[in-house]
Amino acid sequence: MGVKTTTLPSGIGLIEVHGALLSDDEVSGLRKAVTGFIERGEKKLLIDFGAVTFINSSAIGVMVSAHTSYCKRSWELRFCGINRNVHLVLAITNLNKVFTILEEREAGVQSFT
Repeated sequence: MGVKTTTLPSGIGLIEVHGALLSDDEVSGLRKAVTGFIERGEKKLLIDFGAVTFINSSAIGVMVSAHTSYCKRSWELRFCGINRNVHLVLAITNLNKVFTILEEREAGVQSFT
């Protein structure tokens, strides 16, 4: 699992996640990336799960925590690139109705404007 962070020229924070999010070590990189954007005051964050194959309950916990942190600050958080397996998990937990999920990164970026 790998996590790459950047801030786009439009001022949107971007986290790209790769691989499976199955162990606490793998999920910890995502958690640290989200925390970094919050600490820097990045008000718009897009998390791209396009290269993620599976997630566990800890990863879902990070997604919920990120969503809560951004909502309570009236900031904006979006998820994109979620594959069928991950989307199924989110649908079973009804989180697909809570999170803003877009199919592709470009749609995610455009959704902030």
